[in-house]
Amino acid sequence: MASWDPRRVGVSAELAGAPVGVAPGSHQNEGGRMASDRERTVVAGGPDQQGASAVEGGLGALVDPDGDRRAIEAEAFDSSRRVAGRAAAGSCSSDDHLAPRSYPVVGCLLDFYRNRRRLLAWYTGLLAASPSQTIVVDRLGARRTVVTANPANVEHILKANFGNYPKGKPFTDVLGDLLGGGIFNVDGERWYEQRKLVSHEFSARVMRETVGTALEREARARLVPALYAAADGGVVVDVQDLLRQFAFNVICRVALGGADDAGGGVEMALPLSRLAAAFDTAAAISARRGAAPVAAAWKMKRALGVGSERRLREEVKVIHDAIMEFIRGSSRRRKRPAAARRGRDDLLSRMAATGYPDEAICDMVVSFIMAGRDTTSSALTWFFWLMTRHRDVEQEVLDEIDACMGNGGDGILVGVELEGSRRARVLHAALCEAMRLYPPVAWDSKHAAEDDVLPDGTRVGRGDRVTYFPYGMGRMEAIWGADAGDFRPRRWLALPPDGVSPFKYPVFQGGPRTCLGKEMAFVQMKFVASAVLRRFELRPVAEGSPEFVPLLTAHMAGGLKVMVRKRQRRNGTCDR
Repeated sequence: MASWDPRRVGVSAELAGAPVGVAPGSHQNEGGRMASDRERTVVAGGPDQQGASAVEGGLGALVDPDGDRRAIEAEAFDSSRRVAGRAAAGSCSSDDHLAPRSYPVVGCLLDFYRNRRRLLAWYTGLLAASPSQTIVVDRLGARRTVVTANPANVEHILKANFGNYPKGKPFTDVLGDLLGGGIFNVDGERWYEQRKLVSHEFSARVMRETVGTALEREARARLVPALYAAADGGVVVDVQDLLRQFAFNVICRVALGGADDAGGGVEMALPLSRLAAAFDTAAAISARRGAAPVAAAWKMKRALGVGSERRLREEVKVIHDAIMEFIRGSSRRRKRPAAARRGRDDLLSRMAATGYPDEAICDMVVSFIMAGRDTTSSALTWFFWLMTRHRDVEQEVLDEIDACMGNGGDGILVGVELEGSRRARVLHAALCEAMRLYPPVAWDSKHAAEDDVLPDGTRVGRGDRVTYFPYGMGRMEAIWGADAGDFRPRRWLALPPDGVSPFKYPVFQGGPRTCLGKEMAFVQMKFVASAVLRRFELRPVAEGSPEFVPLLTAHMAGGLKVMVRKRQRRNGTCDR
């Protein structure tokens, strides 16, 4: 079994206890202690009908650029009680929860520094040993931070007392230059209005006509040919890189209405690869802002226009110029006769038609692309790696894909379509299990607007950072049982009809900010999984477990380098 190996987990020090996340939300729901059926992740009947787009992106933690490829010294998961025991030997918080060793003035800074290269494993060990699965991190130079893996606390933060836990100014300051006033960087009424508008992107019709078409075209044009070329040439290919390019191109088609085969749409002002590179750089520099020990440092660099802040300004300009070109193209399309505009129903065109100013449209499109570009590719990268470690599960998935695709699998369709996707229960379970162990967003934070007390008794002060921890929650024996560290998709097939609470499995958040893009994420992931697995067998070049690196969204350090072999169909042929 491919169990969790904390020795392969690395995170930079500065963001521990200071993770901030991005995720779209929905309207305010009624409070209450139990998640509704429509808020739960359901396997028995396919993905929940409420969601649709990519899994939320998030600003989690930055890996030290000098250390993200080296093995990190850490205790194994079953030593977590020993780790927590050492922490408990020091003074704990006034709430009497287990916490890092703390001293006057500096707080837990020393313990924090000692564990700066292994924060995910350290936090997971402390939380596993805490009776309440909650710890308080209070250190010199950083906000007091409550970190929790307690589902009751997560429900309180994301639903029952939702209004008290906005993203907060610390978050919006860090990402303001990149995201502007887009849905990821606002709270309150502005967020609600954008939420209503973008929800149209996830209707069944849009998923079938726009998303399905984009997936087929990108897979036929780039993804599948690239893998066939690697198989024919016997060369190593980085699957993670291929998946990131694919996801970026698809989300640009959906959000921007990129040029299609019939000559419609707007021609790109620069290659998609350059736009993707600009997003990569801008996201990384924005994340480093969150990692700065003193915010004044990056703010001074921004004011002076030097160093990384100058580079950020340049890359944000590349992004905004490209999207503004699309906006101008959308304006030209609206002036055409109705017949010539038929079929153009992308997010950009719809926002322009409702009267949003160009800058607001630009901010919204940037947020939409950020949500969909890396999250599904992150989940798929770990999914494909897990398939190489569990060939028995891979075979079950393949058998189901063949059944779901039927005659469409004989070259008519590249991957499983929308209706077939909803029937793929085993594949759905395997994807959920992969994201349980390797969530695209390792941790997500809010900032308390007023004093509060969490259900487990932990006191929260106004301005405190409150972090829920999907990565650690996926490894809690208190939540998932003694085999929490094992990859076992069948646990999802044994769930009750209403699935698992989103506050136990907050990969798609929960409550008012439940991910709108949940179903679109699963549709895309199932399409890619079926398109690749039916045609190819992937064999990793490197042995052992890769490092899990939570940047803006998590990725696999060094990529997923594989040799590709064409998979023989049962009739002896290869499926093109």
